[in-house]
Amino acid sequence: MNIWIAIGLTAAGCYLMKLVGLLVPAGTLERPLVQRLAALLPVALLAALTAQQTFSSGGSLVLDARAAGLAAAAVALVLRAPFLVVVGAAVVVTAGVRALGW
Repeated sequence: MNIWIAIGLTAAGCYLMKLVGLLVPAGTLERPLVQRLAALLPVALLAALTAQQTFSSGGSLVLDARAAGLAAAAVALVLRAPFLVVVGAAVVVTAGVRALGW
């Protein structure tokens, strides 16, 4: 029963957040600061999620094959590789490091 309560509260929270977004005046959304924050916030959240998923395991800080894969992806991005090459480089390096037993 607790899971259904959590699902219901989450659904209600999502609906309320959407409703609050619709009630914000248009003038507020047109401010340059708000537009800059709206453009940068998804990037910051994705970076935080990537860091959390890469460097944590069971609530503790770890440095394993995922970090090597992330480093390979970063190098591919610096070299302006296409997206599939970036993902492929991360996968190959992560698998290679895991195969070596690190």
